[in-house]
Amino acid sequence: MADAAKLEARMKKLERAQAVRDDIEAIKRLKYKYFRCLDSKLWDGLAECFTEGATSSYSGGKYSFQGRDAIMKFLKEGMCETRVSMHHGHHPEIEVTGEKTATGVWALEDCLIDTRSNWGVHGAAFYRDEYVKVGEGWKINHTGYERVFEEMWDRGETKSLKITQNMFARPEK
Repeated sequence: MADAAKLEARMKKLERAQAVRDDIEAIKRLKYKYFRCLDSKLWDGLAECFTEGATSSYSGGKYSFQGRDAIMKFLKEGMCETRVSMHHGHHPEIEVTGEKTATGVWALEDCLIDTRSNWGVHGAAFYRDEYVKVGEGWKINHTGYERVFEEMWDRGETKSLKITQNMFARPEK
């Protein structure tokens, strides 16, 4: 009987370990979706990444918001039609802290170009996120980053610099 109990305990431990791996993979996919939807300006998809009561603290708290709607308003306005961007999240350190909670740290590299004003930003940061598991899966309950560095430049100073493709630009006629 003791062997059956040990086997059952071992099976439960293995099942829990697999569930944690599955949760971590789902959280990675959530953050990847966050970056993709942000850069593609897929606002409905991006909103799906957050809980209704989510909070944010971008740039070390310089841009802090409470609630999904406030976060989405900030992101939509910041990523207006004249701005193209690339956000890459790397090296996730995700810890499942409970049945329905987790935290994560992500290294970020980003680049943003404003095509109207012809300036650019390049930077690196560390995101610190909190996640919760709700009926439809994992969601971001808090997100924010602190910059490692940020640099800006006037793209007009380099006369040969031009954008040759832009998924948001209207084709010239």
